[in-house]
Amino acid sequence: MAALSYTMNRRVTLQRLSGNRDEWNQLIPDEWGDVATVWADIRHQNGLETVKADAQTSIVKASIRIRYRTDIDASMRVKYGALIYSIKAVLPDLVAKRHVDLVCELAS
Repeated sequence: MAALSYTMNRRVTLQRLSGNRDEWNQLIPDEWGDVATVWADIRHQNGLETVKADAQTSIVKASIRIRYRTDIDASMRVKYGALIYSIKAVLPDLVAKRHVDLVCELAS
């Protein structure tokens, strides 16, 4: 079985929702702030059509591979140009610690 080749040739920005805290110290989200800009390999897995609220919607799934880091979670998003991907799962390479695969959906 041949190993897949990944070319990290796209610059993406990892973003986290930021905001202020209310009087009970709960976060009031207000905007997305940049965490880091990194090189990535983006692969679109598939697209699927679904119906939400009586309207047809398409869902595009993608796998985004970046170099290994530990500060990423599923509450974040990835921005590539005008495209915004919501992170659904973070899959780190725990053995070699060379990369992290982000399971994403193209935000609509």
